[in-house]
Amino acid sequence: MNIRFKITQRLLDTIRVDLRRPHPIAHERIGFVAAGLAAAYDELLILARDYRPVDDAQYLDDKSVGAMIDASAIRTARQWAMNSRSAIFHVHSHGGCGIPGFSSVDDRENAKFIPNFVSVAPFAVHGAIVLGDTAAFGQVWLGRDQPRPFITNFNAIGAPIRTWSAA
Repeated sequence: MNIRFKITQRLLDTIRVDLRRPHPIAHERIGFVAAGLAAAYDELLILARDYRPVDDAQYLDDKSVGAMIDASAIRTARQWAMNSRSAIFHVHSHGGCGIPGFSSVDDRENAKFIPNFVSVAPFAVHGAIVLGDTAAFGQVWLGRDQPRPFITNFNAIGAPIRTWSAA
């Protein structure tokens, strides 16, 4: 399956700036991206359309990880998925150049809570993305007990968009 994730450069810049903000108890920030979907045979296009950061009060004081969020942060994002009928992607940053990857903690925690999004919003795929300074890496959950393929391509779309007619 070919999975493409498209986001405007403006939205991507907004997310990166937000994820770099310091937090009083966490070493990194977390947010959620809402997206629309388009699918055909063996292609899935994920179109990012909005971002919401996790509220400062929803972080837990857990020194064993870069950031840990509480159940209310997950509930808020799940409600967003249901109300907006969106695919939801958990996003955080590892910084650095090149393609980042999920840590073992990311893999463990993603496997715990991403399937809950599938339960409350089964009309969409959901997933997780880790950003670097120059690239991204992500995975989608096709269903609660379905394969979890990785995102094949990321595209940041810049502006202005030009339109022309062939006539």
